[in-house]
Formats: sequence, structure tokens, C-alpha cells
Amino acid sequence: MGVEFKGRRALGPDPHAGADGSTAGESLDELASLARTAGATVLDRVIQTRPAPEAATLIGSGKVREVADLAGALEADLVLFDHELTPTQQRNLERALDRKVIDRTQLILDIFARRARTREGQLQVELAQLNYLLPRLTGRGREMSRLGGGIGTRGPGETQLETDRRRIFRRTRKIKEELDRVRQHRSVQRRQRSAVPLATAVLVGYTNAGKSTLFNRLTGAEVTADARLFATLDPTIRVVTLPSRRRVLVGDTVGFIRNLPATLIQAFRATLEEVTEAALLLHVVDASSTRAVGEAAQVQKVLAELGCEKTPQLLVFNKIDLLPDGGFDAGALGQRISAGHLRATAVSALTGEGLDALLAAVDEALPIDPVSHATLRIPAGEGAALHLLHEWGRVTSIRYTGGFCEVEAELPESLKLTLARYLT
Repeated sequence: MGVEFKGRRALGPDPHAGADGSTAGESLDELASLARTAGATVLDRVIQTRPAPEAATLIGSGKVREVADLAGALEADLVLFDHELTPTQQRNLERALDRKVIDRTQLILDIFARRARTREGQLQVELAQLNYLLPRLTGRGREMSRLGGGIGTRGPGETQLETDRRRIFRRTRKIKEELDRVRQHRSVQRRQRSAVPLATAVLVGYTNAGKSTLFNRLTGAEVTADARLFATLDPTIRVVTLPSRRRVLVGDTVGFIRNLPATLIQAFRATLEEVTEAALLLHVVDASSTRAVGEAAQVQKVLAELGCEKTPQLLVFNKIDLLPDGGFDAGALGQRISAGHLRATAVSALTGEGLDALLAAVDEALPIDPVSHATLRIPAGEGAALHLLHEWGRVTSIRYTGGFCEVEAELPESLKLTLARYLT
């Protein structure tokens, strides 16, 4: 069930479009994908146009009766709303429709609960669930004290869903304390990493843009990658060697989505700290998507909410293997997305096309540990220094004269400082 609001309350220049230029129909297509990801079968969809939301049911009594008749005829178990419902609206709709009603936020939370694998991810999902469920306790009675089957019923556990608010508050406080410890642990890890001048480049982008496939292609990792939305929740970091021989840490993160629940953004701040601390963001965009511009705008919106909109970015247009030969202009699409402010490159994570150009672009864009040319004069017997040059730099010429080895090389600033006594 989708609703688009027109008139004075409409968002954007198009009265039928959202703030990102998407229509209610496009948003409903995305909701259908989320439903299928959660294991549901979509039987039908309804879109209503209204001047404003109706306080009691969002859609009004007439449309409620129409949806009830349709759900009954189709023998539907569940009605999904593409809007966040207030607790009152959800209760009224469930009574009127005589079947379970959940909104977009609850559906996303259910998917996250299925996908979280690490203890940290599970804690973050549980915190988001509790924040969502707390205002909806009133009137639920014993229903909140037990687990059920099906979409929207996967909860963090019966002891966390009891109607006693004080118990839920205590559990929420405990989760926050545990996540604070995770944050401190990450901070220590980050300080240890900073002792070695390795920059961090983090993959961000709309869900299902192919970030995990690209991450696997770049790093040789085996992160779960499939066509389902939110296939990756838990962050992963690996080392990648760039053409200049610099090494960089590359991180894979959870995908963003239109109307990402605020409770999730808040709960996942510990994980998303890798984004806020990154030296470079690789903004992965599905070049084959007809909604690429709107999806990129949503990613930029979330990045702004995280306070890292000023972090250097590189646009990475993925899935060019799905486009006709010669039919893609990365510069033109990059102009539409960022008004030419961001450099763009095109790749196919599936085939590996464009990967060398991407690594070169990352090498050029990274602001940490810049690479420069140097001439070094090393005693021929000091093999350790020569080994460092070959491992961490790019040697362009080498010659032996009078017991010394004269080397021309491109090397990172950190290596130049280490070998400063050999510089000429």
C-alpha cells in the first residue's frame, strides 16, 4: 500500500514525486523488492493519492474498506505500508483489516534481524527494534511477550519485548553500554592502524549497487554478495595494494536505501564510524538502474546525516556489463549526480572491466601518504633497504656504481621518511 500526497503538502517540484524525485510507484517497487527479500509473495499493490495523511488510518475509511475487501479476496496474510505508521494508525488498521499490518520501517528491521551475523550487528539491530517497538507497547498486552513466525514478528527475544517499560529501558541501556565498548575497541584499533600510514577507503552506496561484489573483486575476500537487498550488514576491512605500491585499507559497509529508518542510522553509528573516519569514500552507483540519480541522492543525504559529506569521494559506476556497448558516459552521469564536483570511473565488478582504472583513480585521490619521485643512493650490501623499496615503492631504474646502488623510484612519503638517510 503506497500513498502519494499532492497539493500544498507534496514534496518536490513534481506533486507526485518524493524529495529525491521518485514517484510513489517507484517507491512501491522498492517495497516489493524488500518484501521478497524478507520471504513474502507480493499478491497486489494499491496506490492512493491524497492531499494529506488521515490521522487515524493514513488512508481514510473508504480506502481501508477497499483494501480489506482486496486482501480478503486474495487471502493475504499481511498488508505492507510504504510509510512509517504511527502506533495508533497501525492498531486501527489491524482492527479494520483483520490481519497483520506492518510498515516499511518494521520490514527493514526484520530483514536486518535476519542478516546480522556478528554480535555487534545483532546488538545494533536489537537496539533499533526496541526503539521502534517501545512506543507501540500500549494496547499490545501479552502479544509483546512472545515470538511469532513470519515477516515483522522476528524480535530480539521475549525478555526484551515484554510490556514492562522499565525492563525494556534497562535492556536498551545495557545494549548502549555494550556498543560503547565496541566503539572504544574500534577506536583503539583505529589508533593502532594510524601508527602505520595506511589510509582507509570505504565503499558506500545504495543497497544492491554491487558493493560487496566489487569488494570481493578488489580484495579477494568472500563477503556474501547476491541480488537480495541488504545482503551485507557487518563491516569488513581488507588490505589492497595500489599501482604506486601503497597499501590501503578498503572497507565494505551496509547499503543505504530510500527512507532508511532514523532508528537504524542511530543504532548503526558504531559500524558507520568506519565511514566517518575514512580518508576516501568510494560511492558505488548502479549504472544500469533507471533511478541511479535518485539513489545517489539518497546516499548523499545519509552521508550528510552522518556528518561526512565533506569527505573526498570518488563515484564508481558499477554493472557496466549490463549496458549496451559504448552506451555509457560516466562523465555525463557524474555531472547529473554531482554537478561535476566528483571524479567518476566505470567498472564491472562481475567481469573485472575497469578495475585497473579504478585503482589508479583511488591512488590519485587518496590524500594520505602521497607518492612522489625520489633518488636514493644505498650501499650495495644493505639489502633490507632495497627490499623495502621493491615492496612498498615502484622502482623505475637501478644501477650499481662504486659499491653503491643508485635507485630512481616512486615511493610514499612514509617510506621516504624511513629511508631518508639514503636520499640524494
